[in-house]
Amino acid sequence: MQIYKNILMKQIPESELILNGDGSVYHLNLLPEELADTVITVGDPDRVPVVSKFFDSIELKKQKREFVSHTGTLNGKRLTVLSTGIGTDNIDIAFNELDALVNIDLKTRLIKEKLSSLKIIRLGTSGALHADIPVDSFVFSTYGLGLDGVLNFYVLENNAHESEVIEAFRKHYPSNGVLAQSYLSSVSSLLENKISDGLIKGITASCCGFYGPQGRVLRGQLARPDFLERLNSFQFGDLRVTNFEMETGAMYGLARVLGHEVCSVNAIVANRITLEHTHRAEQTIDEMIEMVLHRLTQN
Repeated sequence: MQIYKNILMKQIPESELILNGDGSVYHLNLLPEELADTVITVGDPDRVPVVSKFFDSIELKKQKREFVSHTGTLNGKRLTVLSTGIGTDNIDIAFNELDALVNIDLKTRLIKEKLSSLKIIRLGTSGALHADIPVDSFVFSTYGLGLDGVLNFYVLENNAHESEVIEAFRKHYPSNGVLAQSYLSSVSSLLENKISDGLIKGITASCCGFYGPQGRVLRGQLARPDFLERLNSFQFGDLRVTNFEMETGAMYGLARVLGHEVCSVNAIVANRITLEHTHRAEQTIDEMIEMVLHRLTQN
């Protein structure tokens, strides 16, 4: 308790928490009052208006680099939709700055005594890893599995079941002293109960790149040519790795570290086993957005 009080009383230096001239957080360019307590994240900046077009009203639009944010209201509920850009490295930036907006007094640079928990929902696109998960379906991530290494820089505490799952996965897919150690964290039960009904569920793996790190071969040869087979064949009880993309693992891990509620819903736009790709991506993504927004804003 005394250690935590000392942390609360310690001012965070300007070099560690960088603010813009108007007092907003550096990358997201947001002030605390501009952020809703429910945040929808998308990778693509152009997808932010695709989400906010469903809002009843929009009070704020901001952009800095790949971070575009719209805050508005739908069915009486205030929401922020934020683009993170591609990759878990961007999730590290976005989640730490989202947390700073609600849990650090940006004027005094002190951690607040009373901490707040955001609800963060990812709406993304993904590739399926099993033939029975068709393109244009939706996957709800019950676990985020990181293959990228970002959470190895943090203290991530797993519960007993998570520890069993990640230990089994590391034996199935060892790092061989070359790859980053994999990590795992589970979804918010609160958001799972609210959003997941009828959706395909499973472990979503997050990779640190799109080509070699996802087993694609163009001209560069792969160090791990068995990558897809290893993910496809992993089984722990009734758990399997259903799909992979580039953000969910770090989202789930950082939400656990920072104390936020998180979930990830992905539209399946490709199946890496059947080698299919959707021909109606925009329509599928719209359907996913509308479904999740409806479930999120109903009492």
